[in-house]
Amino acid sequence: MKRLPITALLAVFFGWLLWSVSVRQAALFAVGIGLGAVLAGKRFGFTTGWRMLVEEKDGSGIFGQLLLLALAAALAMPLLGHFPELTAALGPPSISLLVGAFVFGLCMQIADGCGSGTLYKAGMGIPMNTAILPLFAIGSFLGSLHLGWWLDLGNTAPVGLVTQWGWAPALIATLVALAVIAAGVALYVKKANAALNRPAKPLLVRKWLVGAVLLAILATLNLIIAGQPWGVVYGFGLWAAKIANATGAVDLASNWFWSQPGNAARLHETVLLDVTSITNIGILGGALWIAAGKPAAAKALTGTQWVVALVAGLVLGYSSRLAFGCNVGAMLSGISTGSIHGWIWVPLAFAGTIFGLRIRRHFGF
Repeated sequence: MKRLPITALLAVFFGWLLWSVSVRQAALFAVGIGLGAVLAGKRFGFTTGWRMLVEEKDGSGIFGQLLLLALAAALAMPLLGHFPELTAALGPPSISLLVGAFVFGLCMQIADGCGSGTLYKAGMGIPMNTAILPLFAIGSFLGSLHLGWWLDLGNTAPVGLVTQWGWAPALIATLVALAVIAAGVALYVKKANAALNRPAKPLLVRKWLVGAVLLAILATLNLIIAGQPWGVVYGFGLWAAKIANATGAVDLASNWFWSQPGNAARLHETVLLDVTSITNIGILGGALWIAAGKPAAAKALTGTQWVVALVAGLVLGYSSRLAFGCNVGAMLSGISTGSIHGWIWVPLAFAGTIFGLRIRRHFGF
């Protein structure tokens, strides 16, 4: 499909949302289109950035992500401090978080995408990610079914730095922590490349920097319009849950997660009223617009690679629910809105990435 008919379809759907659903949902759909276009157009992959650091000793992707976190925090924290009706992306420190973050980091390297990466690559028509997307949704739903059990293993109340300290101290602490990480990455890249007797690649690369600025602006618009930070995983789990509920496959009325008032309400209303779902749909549309009928080049996979990738996609979805988000919901939205769980998520997911890359190499991805 060419770009003009895609534009027309997106415009018609936007108009229908505006007329039949709500101004807010139409606006979030437009934000989603922007997110998808930036992610696909700049190839701003969280998974890719981490892999570049480990395998190529190239820190440009990490620097782009650090800039994104800093800008998003600088925009979000003052808003949270001045407008209490806006909510932070809080998750409880828990056994669930520890296990989920590690497993997610491992699986995202095998599946070649986190939540947003799977979404925009599916929108671009990459076969592996397109096949993984429904399995990610099923896995996220299965994780929601078991989340109550996981939390019973041990958890504490969520901690939000903006609430505890105020927005200004929370922002300063966040920016200092990000600067320390940036210095550490720069030093690691310099030493690692020196040991290999080669010059280090530039840390500041245009596509990552432009992508970071645009994503920070769009994430902030999402916070303002939706009243909550940008997320991806919840929408996936909800899609599978609605199918399971409609078919009677599972009794969700007695489930800990889906019996909570907000989640129970979403099960019985149109998916177009869910803020995460409508943004996800927009991301698919934005990535499709970038691809414009020309799917990105993808490596042909063997049968074994397909099986490994699909299993990783299912587990990726499951672990994302246990970890209270992916690189977007837990890392970006968590850290930028002052949630301690975001800071716990990152090192565990990165540790998982180390093992995931070994598995990835073993199977020749």
